[in-house]
Amino acid sequence: MARQTVVLGAGMVGVSIAWHLRQRGREVALVDRLQPGRETSFGNAGIIQREAVRPYPFPRDMKTLLSVLPNRRVDIRYRPGGMVNAASALLRYWMNSAPKAYQKIVPEYASLIQLSLQTHGPMIEAAGADHLVRRQGWLELYRTPGKLAARLQEAEEARRLYGVEFEQLDRAALTAKEPELSDTIIGAIHWLDPWTVADPGALVAAYAEAFNNDGGRTLQADIESVKQVGERWQVITAAETLEADEVVVALGPWAGSWLKELGYHFPTFVKRGYHMHYAPQPSSKLNYWVMDAEVGYLLAPMNAGIRLTTGAQLDHLDAPPDAKQLAAAEKVARSIFPLGERRDGAPWKGARPCLPDMKPVIGPAPRHPGLWLAFGHGHQGFTLGPATGQLLADMVEGKPTAINMAPFRADRF
Repeated sequence: MARQTVVLGAGMVGVSIAWHLRQRGREVALVDRLQPGRETSFGNAGIIQREAVRPYPFPRDMKTLLSVLPNRRVDIRYRPGGMVNAASALLRYWMNSAPKAYQKIVPEYASLIQLSLQTHGPMIEAAGADHLVRRQGWLELYRTPGKLAARLQEAEEARRLYGVEFEQLDRAALTAKEPELSDTIIGAIHWLDPWTVADPGALVAAYAEAFNNDGGRTLQADIESVKQVGERWQVITAAETLEADEVVVALGPWAGSWLKELGYHFPTFVKRGYHMHYAPQPSSKLNYWVMDAEVGYLLAPMNAGIRLTTGAQLDHLDAPPDAKQLAAAEKVARSIFPLGERRDGAPWKGARPCLPDMKPVIGPAPRHPGLWLAFGHGHQGFTLGPATGQLLADMVEGKPTAINMAPFRADRF
C-alpha cells in the first residue's frame, strides 16, 4: 500500500511538494482554506529569480538606517507595534546581516537558487503552462552611475561564483528595449537567466491541476487541528478528518503560529507587501519586468494589467492594510512610465514568511517522526517552491539530495 501524506498549504511551496511526492507514487492530499495559489503566491512580482543568489540583508549602514526612521521610504516601511512584536527576530536578522555571518549564508542560499529553473521546467511542462512563462529576463533600473557601478560589481561576482548571466545596458541600449522610460533612468542591468510569469497565481493553479490529474487530491477546507496518533498523523479539517503517515507543514507566513501547537517556537516574522494593477496608456507598452532599484518597487506587464509591487512593510501578519507605501510607489512609478488608471478596487496585501538567517526551514521536525517542515522562504517562495518540493520529497524518501541540506535544518533554531 502506498504511503499517505498530507501537505498543509497550497501556495507555490506546498503545491510543489505535493506534486513531487505524487510523482514518487505516494497518496497525497493537499489542504488549504483557499484554492491553490490564492494567498501569498498570488500577489508576488512573478519572477523565477535565478539571479537572486544573495538574500535580502537587514540594512546596517547608519545612513540607510537613519533614512528608514521617518517611515517615508518606498522600499521599506514599518509600524512600531509590528517592530516591537518581532524585535527578537529582527535583532537576529540584523546580526546575521553582518559581513562575516552574511558571507557564510550567501553560498548556502545560492545553492537553492541555482536549482530554480531546472526544477520549474518539468513542472511547467507537466502543467502545460508554457503560455504563462517568458524567458527574456528582467531589467534592474538605475538613476545614478555610482550605484549602478556598485551593483555591476556584485553582478560580476555572482557570474563568477554562481553562473549568473547579465548584460549592462547604457541609456541607448535601455531605450531600445523600453522606449517609454523617463530619461531619469540612466542605465540598467538586464538579468538574462530569470523567467517571468504573466499570472503567478495561475501558474500555481496549473501546477495543482497537474498534481490532481496525476492522482493527487486537493481539499479546500479550514484546518482545525494536527495531531500525532500513535505512529500516524491526523489532520482535522472543517470538511473531514484525514489520516496519514506523514504531514508536511508548508503554511508560509502561518507556519510559525501553527507549529506552536506542537511545541515548536521558530523566530518567524513577515515582510508584508502590496500590489495594484494599472491599465497601460493607449500609446505605451511595457515590454519587460522592470525594477526601480534605487527606490524599491517593480512594474510587471501581466495579464491583469501592469502590476506594481511594493517593497517590504514590517508589521503584524494580520494588521489592517496601509495604502501609503503603495501610493508613494505609484507616484514615483508614474514619473518614469506612463501608467493608466487603477484596475483593482483595492490594493492586494500579502506577507512574505521570513526567518532571521534568511534561509528557509526544509526537512524533518526535530521531535515528531513523520512531521516535515518547509517554510520561511522570504521573498523567494515563488522561485524556490519546485526546488523545495524536489529536495523535501527526496528527504522523505530517504534518497540523496541535490545539495547539502544541513543549512536548512529545523534544529538550527
